[in-house]
Amino acid sequence: MKLQRFDRIYRIYLSLTKRLSDRQVMAILAVVVGACAGLGTCIFEILLYAIRQCLVNWFPVDSSHFLYLIYPAIGIILATLFVKYIVRDNISEGVTRVLYAMSSKGSRIAPHNCWTSIVGGATTIGFGGSVGPEAPIVLTGAAIGSNIGKLARLNYRNITLLLCCGAGAAIAAIFKAPITGVVFVLEILMLDITASSVIPLLISSITATTIALTLRGFDPIIAVTLTEADAFDLNQIPLFIILGVLCGLMAYYFTSVNSRIGGFFRRIDNQYKKWLIGGALLGVLIFVFPPLYGEGYEAFVSLMHGNTESLFDNSLFYKFSSTDWVILLYVTAIMFFKVIAMSTTNAAGGVGGTFAPSLFVGAFMGAIVALTCNICFGWELSLVSFTLVGMAGVMSGVMNAPLTSIFLIAELSNGYELFIPLMIVACISFAVDYYLDPDSIYTKQLRMKGELLTHNKDESVFVFLKLDELMETDFIRIKETFTLGDIVHIIASAHRNIFPVIDNFGTLLGVVQLDDLREDMFKREKWGNPITNYMIQPPDKILEKEQIQSVLPKFDEKNTWMLPVVDKNNRYLGFISKSRILNAYRRQLVNISQ
Repeated sequence: MKLQRFDRIYRIYLSLTKRLSDRQVMAILAVVVGACAGLGTCIFEILLYAIRQCLVNWFPVDSSHFLYLIYPAIGIILATLFVKYIVRDNISEGVTRVLYAMSSKGSRIAPHNCWTSIVGGATTIGFGGSVGPEAPIVLTGAAIGSNIGKLARLNYRNITLLLCCGAGAAIAAIFKAPITGVVFVLEILMLDITASSVIPLLISSITATTIALTLRGFDPIIAVTLTEADAFDLNQIPLFIILGVLCGLMAYYFTSVNSRIGGFFRRIDNQYKKWLIGGALLGVLIFVFPPLYGEGYEAFVSLMHGNTESLFDNSLFYKFSSTDWVILLYVTAIMFFKVIAMSTTNAAGGVGGTFAPSLFVGAFMGAIVALTCNICFGWELSLVSFTLVGMAGVMSGVMNAPLTSIFLIAELSNGYELFIPLMIVACISFAVDYYLDPDSIYTKQLRMKGELLTHNKDESVFVFLKLDELMETDFIRIKETFTLGDIVHIIASAHRNIFPVIDNFGTLLGVVQLDDLREDMFKREKWGNPITNYMIQPPDKILEKEQIQSVLPKFDEKNTWMLPVVDKNNRYLGFISKSRILNAYRRQLVNISQ
């Protein structure tokens, strides 16, 4: 029944588009994807707002509340159960999942991702999970684009384009920033910059932004207006250089802590222990530092307006909200603990992203620089401009995306007059973090597995090639106890000119080449010679999970066209040939280009 329904939809689609060119069809589909992604974003925000209103808006601001200790654990447990028993798929780390789908799944994302990330993300964040809504929304938008492409039975290239349209539209809708949506796709998802790809991206981002403005109004997510006091001053350039370096170091702290906490929780094989440790740690952090609750937009908006007292609402330190040195220490502690809270939320089973936390940490870093100068030296630096620029700095380093961070902050704040400090801080932060760790928070795991697409066309094509699919296993295995006479009889039916020599446990001892046997194989008096007399060691060996990118250089270094593949215990699995890799590369290049 489902296949018949899809066939009916496809026939309707063909009848409506038969007179249109391919570009016109992609433009129309981009509108559909943008509209759906915009609606999905609005549904997500409504659900998140409703959950939060019910849970925390009735708390008195002048005292802490014990429910902060248990809300986050409840959210993580609900999200984990939802994923395990209803979704039955991994929906965490949304942007990484999108990159993985592009490189290893033919840009095909499961249909359930069109709604499951919304439910899981809203539940996690609404109950206090210290993560951002952008990653679930990006995965939702990308899934919408991917599945519309599948319904229209498009090829890989156009499905990928619609997937990117959905991801960009989701970013554009949640921030009401269409340019940022386009730049995000080009910089993070590595889509080729051509007219045929940029135009649908623009169309989908504008459509999604229009839907968001229509349903949610024109108020920006960061309500800030720059005044003359916030204008850029050339004398502040040294301070912005310092801020850029600090943001780069903080970005490295951000990604390193996230990786280590993730690794710690992965070593825990019991989900109950994850809930207990993650829920307890997150609950205590939010109880002590309430601004860590949820994505934290309200906290850093209050901070940039100089309303530091509101950061102490529901806090144990409420009575110290007007003491300068306490404010500085409190803000600094929140900045460092935000990274721990975010990483714990995701690692313990929550559903959320790192986009908003990077903005949060950046805002607090910028504010710390401004507050330190104002408190210690009596200067009058603008909190608004430094928090905005700090947001761009940390985000640039964490995501390795300076352009996205610059345009996002400029669009959110209408702060194009801050373009120079934004560029200074974003570029310095990117350079510092890239020097310390060239991978972004999204790409580290994928690059280690060889599953990352990049702007380098050669590397991207190799990502699609899998060693186990190219390995040849029809070679006749011979035992070390064989004689030359045994091999002569085998050669009569063999169609290969190389034979792996193995022991009784399957361990590769060496190889025998037909060329090395020719001189003696026709001399019967030598048929009794042990085959080990003719055995040689292969020039090199390939491990079974090795990346194709690292395999090819071995052929050139050893000047050979065939190498054996073994597992970590040196057990023989098969052979891989350079010619087979190159032929597969050519075929894949054609598939990607068409």
